[in-house]
Amino acid sequence: MQTTPLTETHRLLDAKLVNFAGFEMPLTYTSLKDEHRAVREAAGIFDVSHMGEFIIRGAGAQELVQYVTSNDVRKLSAGQAQYSCLPRPEGGIVDDLLVYHLPPNPRMGMSSDHPSYMLVVNASNIQKDWDWIEQHNTFGAEMLDISDRTALLAVQGPKAAEILQPLTDVDLAAIPYYSFVRGALAGVDNVIISATGYTGSGGFELYLDADRAKAAWDAILRVGKPHGLIPAGLGARDTLRLEKGYCLYGNDIDDTTSPLEAGLGWITKLSGDDFVGKDFLVKQKQEGITRRLVAFRIHDRRSARHGYPILNEAGERIGEVTSGTHAPSLDYPLGLGYVKDGYQKVGTKLQIDLGRKTMAAEVVKL
Repeated sequence: MQTTPLTETHRLLDAKLVNFAGFEMPLTYTSLKDEHRAVREAAGIFDVSHMGEFIIRGAGAQELVQYVTSNDVRKLSAGQAQYSCLPRPEGGIVDDLLVYHLPPNPRMGMSSDHPSYMLVVNASNIQKDWDWIEQHNTFGAEMLDISDRTALLAVQGPKAAEILQPLTDVDLAAIPYYSFVRGALAGVDNVIISATGYTGSGGFELYLDADRAKAAWDAILRVGKPHGLIPAGLGARDTLRLEKGYCLYGNDIDDTTSPLEAGLGWITKLSGDDFVGKDFLVKQKQEGITRRLVAFRIHDRRSARHGYPILNEAGERIGEVTSGTHAPSLDYPLGLGYVKDGYQKVGTKLQIDLGRKTMAAEVVKL
């Protein structure tokens, strides 16, 4: 099993460690509810160094990224980030990812003549994504996998900027949403400080050299503790993202789901340049989507799980649950799932099939 630069630190904090995507990762440190609440009300710090990072640079870099991703990277200025996905020719999704347009940096081989990008991909798909992008690299772009030497810390919550500001000269409040800067933080140079996240509570993601991860982690914990910051694990990360309606690759989106079915039309540039899968998606939009990802709440105390059938009021199967949990912030169960077209309207009554009984549910705003 692979480890992150902070695995020993997590052990010293008595974290419950689990195998996630082949990495030994913290599930919880204290309790899921405490960690979830801290992120919603103050701040939490996550080690997400298992994520993959690729650099795409040189001549053809923009053309390659534009061709393999669904969103329009030409709209990105240096210092901006973008949510996107890697579509398949038949409409599936290889992975979802973040695309960072890196500023010119001759020392790092990034000239002003050609745009350079960092792609941040899911841990379980690092090799799969690399192979997919490489096989489409007919543009002569240079590709570098920097995953093993890059650590990623996510400091999320309403007090994130207040906690991090004493550790950096960068004006954190001046970084727009989905933008980033390079700067020193906690005595660590050349940190990408990104105003992004996966919790819905705001904050920053910090990309830094793997061998400096512990120094940054310790400094952030020391400064943040008086403000209520605590370490948070993958358990809280999942409940936080699900409350916000963010997709999880492997559950809500995968090789068989279309970005249009998943409600990701806003990251799918059908009127722009050609890209992998564009013809299929244009046709799918013209012919009509036959199933759609919806959010639902359950009028029961139990949660739905991945794979549970979704029924209409007549008891007919119309879809399947992809994610479900008891939402700590709301104190009721909610979830995501695909349903047949026509059942996606907010307020539509559903049933979740448990086998021996069903639970009443209804579609709610994503």
